Amino acid sequence: MAMAMTDEEAEALDEEFTNGSLKLGEGTGPIMRSRELLRGLDEVSYNYIMTRAEAAHKEPSQIIGEMVREKIAASV
Repeated sequence: MAMAMTDEEAEALDEEFTNGSLKLGEGTGPIMRSRELLRGLDEVSYNYIMTRAEAAHKEPSQIIGEMVREKIAASV
């Protein structure tokens, strides 16, 4: 059962974000790891992988893994 925030809790959370003590995007979760993995790609490659990932409802790293395995299988 989800619990709703009180007005005071919502205001306190807003204050934390507004003052900058809480930052979104910091950390080492799967989304951040995916972004780090894609950081070195050129724009065309990045867009292609992201488009395929979104269409397939997968993480970009899963798409890259599939592409690598396809390339390995084709070369054997």
